[in-house]
Amino acid sequence: MLNHAPQRAQRTLRWGCRTRRLARNPDLSRGSSGMKTAFIGLGVMGFPMAGHLKAAGHEVNVYNRTAEKARRWAEKHGGTVFESISEAVAGAEIVLLCVGNDDDLRDVLAQALPALEKGVTVVDHTTTSAKVAREMAELLAANGCAFVDAPVSGGQAGAENGQLTIMVGADQASYDRVLPVIEVYAKAVRRMGEVGSGQLTKMCNQIAIAGVVQGVAEALHFAKRSGLPTDDVLAAISKGAAQSWQMENRWPTMSEGKFDFGFAVDWMRKDLGIALDEARSNGAQLPATALIDQFYAEVQAMGGNRWDTSSLVARLEK
Repeated sequence: MLNHAPQRAQRTLRWGCRTRRLARNPDLSRGSSGMKTAFIGLGVMGFPMAGHLKAAGHEVNVYNRTAEKARRWAEKHGGTVFESISEAVAGAEIVLLCVGNDDDLRDVLAQALPALEKGVTVVDHTTTSAKVAREMAELLAANGCAFVDAPVSGGQAGAENGQLTIMVGADQASYDRVLPVIEVYAKAVRRMGEVGSGQLTKMCNQIAIAGVVQGVAEALHFAKRSGLPTDDVLAAISKGAAQSWQMENRWPTMSEGKFDFGFAVDWMRKDLGIALDEARSNGAQLPATALIDQFYAEVQAMGGNRWDTSSLVARLEK
């Protein structure tokens, strides 16, 4: 019998004006071992996500390119570590991935494919292009398996607290199958359409974040140059139309020059590059996104590759 934290019978997932109640898998509440899963990629996001799966009662096999990180995960959560991707995914019902980019995804699935049993569903939490998601879906379908693109938003804190937002691209049957698994680390899950739709939605997310962070950075910079008390400015404007998560959570840390709060500039540039590439294909006009992407390039030139995305303010104050 696997030890796992008690689960609520239902969770309310909110997104916009719609509310959906998702029933927990009743087998888990009875102490069942749940589904046999494999989780590939134990970075700052994957490490806690895989931990939530284990705590929810699922059997979890893990693989990470850096073996020491996988061993630390097993020491903390008690899952099983494997030395190869093919060994980790053998016998799994659902395989979950959280790796780096398009090439990493192709490489992982090339190693996993020979060991996947027919009927397996692969869930990819990596932020990639919609093109590679569709490419991988075709590859897996030809081998009797299904593919779900499910990029996440919420950062490291969201992963650790089980409060991620997940944007899913999949056929309805695949979505229904994986939902009871992925919702254990989510506060909101939504199917956006067929494969690739999740990645396109994540692009929208990153485009919006970039604009908001730049706006907050400029407002803070302007307040300082005007001699205003920045704490009072925040208290005054964060309760009105200017309010945002970025303002409430990052204004104080930005004002202190602290940029070690999660999602790195290098990763943001990767994501914005994906969005800009897609825009060139679909004809979307993204002038502000293209400009802010170059601002992030300036932050990189300042040595801020691993600073978090709020470091846009640093280039204004250099």
